Amino acid sequence: MSDFLSRRDVVKRGGMIAIGLTAPRWLSSIAHADVIRQAKGGKPTGNTVLVVCQLSGGNDGLNTVVPYADAKYHSLRPTLGLKEDTVLKINDQMGFHPSLAKVSELYKQGKVAVIQSVGYPKPNRSHFASMDIWQSASPDRQLRYGWIGRHFDSQIAKGTLNPVVAIGLSTEKPLALAGKQASIPCFASLVDIQSMVGDPDAERMLRQIQGTAAAPGSNLSVVQQANKSALDAMAVLSKQLEKFTPKQTYGNDPFGVGFKQIAQLVATSPQTRVIYLSSGGVDTHARQAETHAKLLENFSNAVSAFQQEIEEAGHADRVILLVFSEFGRRSFENASGGTDHGAAAPMFLVGKNVKGGLHGPIPDLNDLQDGDLKYKIDFREVYATTLDQWMGGDSEVVLGQKFTHQGVLPT
Repeated sequence: MSDFLSRRDVVKRGGMIAIGLTAPRWLSSIAHADVIRQAKGGKPTGNTVLVVCQLSGGNDGLNTVVPYADAKYHSLRPTLGLKEDTVLKINDQMGFHPSLAKVSELYKQGKVAVIQSVGYPKPNRSHFASMDIWQSASPDRQLRYGWIGRHFDSQIAKGTLNPVVAIGLSTEKPLALAGKQASIPCFASLVDIQSMVGDPDAERMLRQIQGTAAAPGSNLSVVQQANKSALDAMAVLSKQLEKFTPKQTYGNDPFGVGFKQIAQLVATSPQTRVIYLSSGGVDTHARQAETHAKLLENFSNAVSAFQQEIEEAGHADRVILLVFSEFGRRSFENASGGTDHGAAAPMFLVGKNVKGGLHGPIPDLNDLQDGDLKYKIDFREVYATTLDQWMGGDSEVVLGQKFTHQGVLPT
């Protein structure tokens, strides 16, 4: 039975909903039931949750967190530049895009940390290369696998494995979740899990069609184990997800649907420690003003609904959200009413326990590199902070070297 035949049979007989069933090497769901070590010096005790939101395509950071008081900003963006009377002011220099009204409210409550001028050395403007760099946490692209996958690789020897310790929600498997041993399940939709595995006969059939166990280490063995692990995760989740009924209203856009599913996982899957959402659309080369405004509005509304959901459900103390994009946009607008691929941009951390406010230097538009913002904070510093101070990991092991922590989480 080939990889292709295995996938074809699954599609024919049971429907194809787990991303790993279209690319099985991604779905060996090895995980640890309590991978976060006992707290020392304020570190988490085992039930913290990291939500990662990937804004795929290169979000325009300058029009997300806006240096509205900088005359250079307006000269570089004569039509796209947001005026002082339209932004949601943070201080006398910076403000949020007007579509981020609900994120702005969370910021006022101290629940949003904006980390400015984030990037990495020798920035790459290729979507694929830069996303690989961010997801592997390796600017020289020498480290294999993903930063989250490597974190769970480092935890596997510590106890019983759990198939749902980390989950991806995406139409493509993020490199960030890939590990040498730990391979994390990624699903297009949680609804499909319930409909597919809720029937015991269907689940039994899906397991049976994997066939006789292949020789260990063979390609077929990898496929079989990956599909089995995906089914194990689906079986666990299908029994839990039905317990959740959202109280907040979520949009029917990718952000709304995604964060509703994340809330569902947080509320019903106490074993889950990392949830990774990928959503695209922010590659705004043309007619950016309207497109970007709508995307940011959808994002803002979804994040706000999610935060309110977990607060009312009593989960807010253990959840933070990390938001990134593979690069920002050029400092200047193009002739098509958009912006092209750039470099440094802000990251967000959102949650009850983040140290809200502006962190890092404001963008310096008078000191550009090839028309791009220069990075001042290495994104791996944010990862290191998250790994050590929230996930209870060892960032030096995961990232291959030691990085300074950003002061955005409890210490």
